[in-house]
Amino acid sequence: MKTTLKYSLHMQKNPAHPDEPEKAYASLQLNGVLDINALAAHMADHNSIYTKGTIVGVITDMCHCIKEAITEGNAVTLGDLGRFTPSINSEGALATTDQDGNPVTAMEAFTEANIKQVNVNYELGAGLDFRRDDFDFEFTTSRKAQAAAKRAQKKGQSSADWSEPETSETPEEEGGE
Repeated sequence: MKTTLKYSLHMQKNPAHPDEPEKAYASLQLNGVLDINALAAHMADHNSIYTKGTIVGVITDMCHCIKEAITEGNAVTLGDLGRFTPSINSEGALATTDQDGNPVTAMEAFTEANIKQVNVNYELGAGLDFRRDDFDFEFTTSRKAQAAAKRAQKKGQSSADWSEPETSETPEEEGGE
């Protein structure tokens, strides 16, 4: 049985080609967010011999160990879950000259100060290999339109004004766009 994912539409320009017309794109509408406790409870409910607390402890310890392994320069592969690989972002160095006018190659000019960020890349494992055919899709209104309709309904209005700022709900609480 396929799972149904809800989506809404939004208009967007291509930043690489700003002179082209906007196109309609789909945005997934989240139903919510599972934190570590909710995920552990869900896992414990699947006839697990482990309690929610044990699962939370194992996941928490795993996170610390993954960070430690990555800090040591290792990639971490977790079977069907996937692979975590460290990477770095750097600012390029240009060839220049030293104070005496001698040429300095770009490779010689590069220093650790050019390294700006450490990242962790994640690659899905076989167990999380989602395919489009695994899902059915259902169109729904955007979270912004839903919030505007809710505000209008609470005010007894028969139409919604999308230009009103949202005041009580944030995108994290609403589950997406």
